[in-house]
Amino acid sequence: MAIAGLMMGAAASAILPARAQPPMNAAGYDLTGEWAPRFHEDQPERIPGPEIGDYLGLPINEAARLHADSWDASILTLPEHQCKPHPSDYAPRGPANLRIWKEIDAPSQQLIAYHTHISWQAPERTIWMDGRPHPPDYAAHTWQGFSTGQWEGDMLTMTTTHLKMGWIRRNGIPRSDKAIVTEHLVRHGDYLTWIVIIDDPVYLTEPFIRTTNFVFDPHQQIAPYPCQIVDEIDRPQGVVPHHLPGQNTFVLEFPARYGVPAEAARGGAETMYPEYQLKLKTMPPARSAGR
Repeated sequence: MAIAGLMMGAAASAILPARAQPPMNAAGYDLTGEWAPRFHEDQPERIPGPEIGDYLGLPINEAARLHADSWDASILTLPEHQCKPHPSDYAPRGPANLRIWKEIDAPSQQLIAYHTHISWQAPERTIWMDGRPHPPDYAAHTWQGFSTGQWEGDMLTMTTTHLKMGWIRRNGIPRSDKAIVTEHLVRHGDYLTWIVIIDDPVYLTEPFIRTTNFVFDPHQQIAPYPCQIVDEIDRPQGVVPHHLPGQNTFVLEFPARYGVPAEAARGGAETMYPEYQLKLKTMPPARSAGR
């Protein structure tokens, strides 16, 4: 009788109208599969790379500017930097063919975690969905950090801590290891929107938000990404490429090339907002070095 009752209950739930059934499981909307990146937003910044000295639209402080002004792209040729992956908060912006899969507890069929794999440098990340707490502050920091997630309707919200120091823009704008990153994954049919919100008490005066889009691609094949460290440039041992304060003249080229006022090119929270255009009209454009 008990078995018959269970079978009748299961059959009844199967024929309930959709609105009468519980939400799509505590595991929310299906995000698994192969996802190909779309470069409809910020393509010049994401693929060719940003201009040196372009800090527009970033809520950075003076510490971030000083760090970026001292940055030299040749640092990427050092052995310890050659095979460094993007941190998890930046990885969706790069060459980011994406795979998402679930980890399910077999006996209970409960969702334990989501895992992601991204093509460039092949980083793999775990988003824990089983309610476990974040580790203490002194725990190890990694490129992927420690991520937990929960469903808010059909939106997966993730919180990440314990990240190594990373970057917000690939021209030296830093993101500290004290940052807390909140992310939202939202699926609309065959499209996936990845929203990243960075709160960084060291380098940002306001949260920084960006979005990236992917399209479902069941035919996608992600190739391996072996990375071999080589001597790219002949230089004396121990040299670290850098610019001393006030000596990086390359940061002057971006505002001069595009006629952007020098003050605006230095970024800051106010440069994120539309009303900043009114202030721009009152500023003289940057002058080229030869004028």
